[in-house]
Amino acid sequence: MSEGVGAAAFSRRRQHELWMRRALAVAASGGADDVPVGAVVYGPDGVELAVGSNERELTGDPTAHAEILALRRAAAVLGEWRLDGCTLVVTLEPCTMCAGALVLARVSTVVFGAWEPKTGAVGSLWDVVRDRRLNHRPEVYAGVLEAECAELMRSFFRP
Repeated sequence: MSEGVGAAAFSRRRQHELWMRRALAVAASGGADDVPVGAVVYGPDGVELAVGSNERELTGDPTAHAEILALRRAAAVLGEWRLDGCTLVVTLEPCTMCAGALVLARVSTVVFGAWEPKTGAVGSLWDVVRDRRLNHRPEVYAGVLEAECAELMRSFFRP
């Protein structure tokens, strides 16, 4: 591996960690009754387009997952549903609904923190985003700030 490739990977990892810290802040600022998941969509230029935190309890909407809300808001900012070149950063591995939505929205890159072995659809229980039968497969970076993201979840579910 050349030095340039290693430097690029290091730089990308640092960027993903910075973005994940933003997603963690979004998760922490969500409603007290909702599972603390934070999602941020960044444009192709790295500019933040939209954020979302879980709002299922707040709104009574079963689809109000952090990722869905962030994708909707990013599409509204861009004025179209295709999020080509965009990166979705989320503190928890997306479920099947969210994984399907980000594939259909043509998100280019998914960065997530903690693995979700019960409902995860980006490599844990299912792997929707890498299904070769689909016409779009985003690049995936898993386990970014995994310990911090997992602790946020553990803290919420502790009695």
